[in-house]
Amino acid sequence: MTPQDIHHFWFETLSPEDWFAQNPKLDRRIAASFGPLVLAAPSGMLAAWRTSAVGRLAEILVLDQFPRNIYRDRAEAYHGDALALQMAKQAIAADAPRELPAVERAFVYMPFMHSESLAEHERALELFSEPGLENQLKHERRHRAILERFGRYPQRNAALGRESTAEEAAFLAEPGSGF
Repeated sequence: MTPQDIHHFWFETLSPEDWFAQNPKLDRRIAASFGPLVLAAPSGMLAAWRTSAVGRLAEILVLDQFPRNIYRDRAEAYHGDALALQMAKQAIAADAPRELPAVERAFVYMPFMHSESLAEHERALELFSEPGLENQLKHERRHRAILERFGRYPQRNAALGRESTAEEAAFLAEPGSGF
């Protein structure tokens, strides 16, 4: 498996509508095709990919996006988040996102949006303010507002075994409260 395989699958095989949809068939496909990579990535097995912008992006996809599909609604969906954020910061420090079109840069920046740290969201607001990322900026503002209100993403409480407060439970019962 190469970074180009990941890139081709995410940006050419899938459509943008697939990226954030809840689709059990797609989740199973990602697990079958990329599950071993998701398990290997946290131990640094994909470090050789960091020599190119596409490689860095592919590693971030494996750490940040694929687990959300493979382990949907389970704690494991978030296990790669800290490392994905670290990889995103390294990619930015290496100026790798500049080599990518906006739609691909958005996925390098996504670990900032997925963080439950408001400090990381300060940076996310800057990153998603780049031209071509207006839609992602709208989503970042929504994510940040939830963190400002609750200090965490209540949508993750059940998967992470966290008890929801009454206010969080009321929020989660509202239409459109999910991501």
